[in-house]
Amino acid sequence: MKIKFFTLMLLVAAVSFSQESDITEQLFETYENYKEPSLDKRRIKHHQLQPLLAKFRANPFFTVKVVGKSIEGRDLSLVSIGRGKTNVYLWSQMHGNEPTATQAIFDIFNFLSSDDFKDEKKEILDNLTLHFLPMLNPDGAERFQRRNVLGVDINRDALRLQSPESQTLKRVRDSLNADFGFNLHDQSTYYNAERTEKPATISYLAPAYNYEKDINEKRGNAMKVIVFMNNIIQKYAPGQVGRYNDDFEPRAFGDNIQKWGTSTILIESGGYANDIEKQEIRKLNYVSILSAIYTIAKGNYADIPLEDYEKIPENDRKLFDLKITNATYEINGKPYILDIGMNRLEVPIEESTDFWYSSRVIDQGDLSTYYGYETFDASGYTIRAGKAAPEILKMPSELKANEALELLQKGYAYARSKNIPSDWLDFKMPMHLISPGYELPELNLEVGINPTFLLEKNGLYEYAIINGFLIDLKNGEGNFKNSMIYR
Repeated sequence: MKIKFFTLMLLVAAVSFSQESDITEQLFETYENYKEPSLDKRRIKHHQLQPLLAKFRANPFFTVKVVGKSIEGRDLSLVSIGRGKTNVYLWSQMHGNEPTATQAIFDIFNFLSSDDFKDEKKEILDNLTLHFLPMLNPDGAERFQRRNVLGVDINRDALRLQSPESQTLKRVRDSLNADFGFNLHDQSTYYNAERTEKPATISYLAPAYNYEKDINEKRGNAMKVIVFMNNIIQKYAPGQVGRYNDDFEPRAFGDNIQKWGTSTILIESGGYANDIEKQEIRKLNYVSILSAIYTIAKGNYADIPLEDYEKIPENDRKLFDLKITNATYEINGKPYILDIGMNRLEVPIEESTDFWYSSRVIDQGDLSTYYGYETFDASGYTIRAGKAAPEILKMPSELKANEALELLQKGYAYARSKNIPSDWLDFKMPMHLISPGYELPELNLEVGINPTFLLEKNGLYEYAIINGFLIDLKNGEGNFKNSMIYR
């Protein structure tokens, strides 16, 4: 009898997932119809949201109200829609430099305000009332920084509640007595799914509410919804899901909101190859969050096996932007074999609306247990220092792309120029720009330096690494973005 019952439950779960799978595929295929075009870059600001909020405020199906202020006086707005008894509370960007879900929320608003998917939306809005608090930390977003202007990590202020943003988050949760909560974040792009080369594009956590990590009904429901969302992401980014360690953090909002009786789901948006602005990850947020909302509305999550949560691989942090393996590096005429891992660090410009890259060697040695978004096997290649080109340019604009490639092929990685504009922070050619009097240091490969060198084989320079970007010197190919300026 027990076997028959268990088989029946598996069948019910399979049918339920199949039904939700249909809407998931439709959401994925039609996403561009609802993507909010004005939010196409990560470094979004509070003022960009205001005309969008005004549009939904004028829509009778939405309720938009100011529920708080940031330290610098920016409005914190709550957007609600639905008529159901189950309250679902979603908040984003409590860290100012984590905007992916904020963008996805406005895509969801566009979906909910459309005339499409009428049956599915009726199911959602009849059973749920959705409450969104996008961009909880607008002052941090203005500077594209994690903390607010008090210097406080809002996600560690759930007990003291010193920040007005923290006070608003808790007050709204308490007023709603929310049944489900979605705590929406970004994580480092250097996280990977444990023991794999695949980035943790999306990571989940059903936070613990005590040190014992007990699982009550509320936390169990969060785990089941996470399993459902994981199954969705696996269709579009197979193997690229991670699970956070669930050690209890008594100051964190996720842990406390779980403790206060809301089934809390942490979603962290990580990295995805060649997706600098995280627009593919934004799409995955949109599809998986809407699908999760739909399964909550139908109640089908209840049939999902709880034990599947632990099958999601844990997060690890073993990714580099570029990993060079088996390169020969000479010291005092003696060759050594090294792997080199390097990351491209973003330097903000234009009031944090854009950025340029300043790369660093993060580790070197045996990196066989690490991975790269881009990996190059340098077996048989010797690392050589880049030289400064002998000709001094009158203006940096004199250097053309084909000339830069020819210079790199001759072992030159630096171009000297007079009249470098004082407001230039980086250089768009694949050679570093240096002033006439700049003294080029010797290459001493170590952690922390800017990764710039050439790879030589049989007397020919075949590849260059300029500011952490790999360039094929046979044809100039590579995903190069910018080099550095040394004055």
